[in-house]
Amino acid sequence: MPTTTPPLAAGPRMPVARRLWALGEPFHALTYFADEARTAFTAAGLRTFWAGYFAGRAAPLGAVGPEVVAATFASFAPAFVARRVPEVWSTTSPAAALDARLAGVDAAVQRALPGWAGSTDAVEAATLARRAAEAVDVPGRPLAAANSALPLPPEPHLALWQSLTTLREHRGDGHLATLLQHGLLGLPALVLSAAAGTTSADWLQRARGWSADEWTDAGVVLAARGWLADGELTADGRELRAAVEADTDRLARGPWAALGEAGCERLAELLAPVRRAVLAAGDWPAHNPIGVPDPGV
Repeated sequence: MPTTTPPLAAGPRMPVARRLWALGEPFHALTYFADEARTAFTAAGLRTFWAGYFAGRAAPLGAVGPEVVAATFASFAPAFVARRVPEVWSTTSPAAALDARLAGVDAAVQRALPGWAGSTDAVEAATLARRAAEAVDVPGRPLAAANSALPLPPEPHLALWQSLTTLREHRGDGHLATLLQHGLLGLPALVLSAAAGTTSADWLQRARGWSADEWTDAGVVLAARGWLADGELTADGRELRAAVEADTDRLARGPWAALGEAGCERLAELLAPVRRAVLAAGDWPAHNPIGVPDPGV
């Protein structure tokens, strides 16, 4: 790819890279939260939510151990990961987990978006998302690289899902690089996110496996750095979060620049009703697990 990329117009409320992530994330997250996804993972021998989550998301990497999963996912307590990985590979294989995640998404789409899977809109969205996903820069981005190496399913709605998954993991890999640069990787980032009100501190602590003492200790360190005061973001803390989000957008924009302004706008148009249908079907949790912003549609 070229070292410089052409400018992209911002969406109505946010940069294009963030807007398209926000539009596509609920569709990607069917693999975590749809009943059909849990059914498919259970059929593959992954009988708990977290077994399906860790096996399904890590499967593109192969049968990796807890150290690799904790490093690439980054927000989970290592002990929390180790209680599930590598045990998940004793009940299923990465190939079976990949099949299960596609089967779950397929069934969820048929329910939440009846008649859409074979539509011309699904075909067009899949084509646009594939063009963007083919432009991801993978050095230093392990989850994006692993997902980009997977073959695209022939069904348009599943090809769209896989391309959007590659793009969201590309964004996530870049986000972790930004957090690492600021000394925030892991628990500190969660504490700052909760202080900003993007999602529940109690939910984040439990769902990522951190103890109350670990959470408190991280808050003390962040307060000493001037980013928190009485559990709230300071002005410096708000500035830091804004800088992290801006850097994340910058590192994520390459594939969208390759797609071009017109392609991005058209994909946004096509994803907006998909996002609304997923939300209306109840397949996106009310607690907004990773603080996905409202894309303004």
